[in-house]
Amino acid sequence: MLKIKIIVVDRTRSSFLKKGEAFYLERIQKYAHTKWVEVKPAKIKKSTPAEAILTAEGASIIKKIHSRDYVVTLDRSGSAYNSKKLAARIDRLSLDNSRLAFIIGGPLGLSKTVLEKANEVLSLSRLTLTHEMSRLILLEQIYRAFTIIHNEKYHK
Repeated sequence: MLKIKIIVVDRTRSSFLKKGEAFYLERIQKYAHTKWVEVKPAKIKKSTPAEAILTAEGASIIKKIHSRDYVVTLDRSGSAYNSKKLAARIDRLSLDNSRLAFIIGGPLGLSKTVLEKANEVLSLSRLTLTHEMSRLILLEQIYRAFTIIHNEKYHK
């Protein structure tokens, strides 16, 4: 069975988003072993340059990536798919890879090092989303992708 790891910076603070994450994580388990991995965020201070924060968080993220993971980072510069094309992409990836890792950065995004380590970069939307909201949207789209792959009626 496919293994999916979702690596995120920090915990989700909003209770309604936490409930949504738990809801979709449970549903995805039917199709893939799914692991939620939180890395500690860097301390954000006015005097700390953004690049230093991204570098620190990036180092923590890279420690969580397994050498056999096919790494998909989320960034606005990435490829955008509609739901059916994302389902087809996940289906194709699962044929050649037993492990997918999706990475979502913190409020400042992801370091260049993490983006360069990615096998591919995905954009969820042209809209600006909070990093916490993007987690829920990613989970819902992964679940939707599996229902499309399995011809289930969730996707309309």
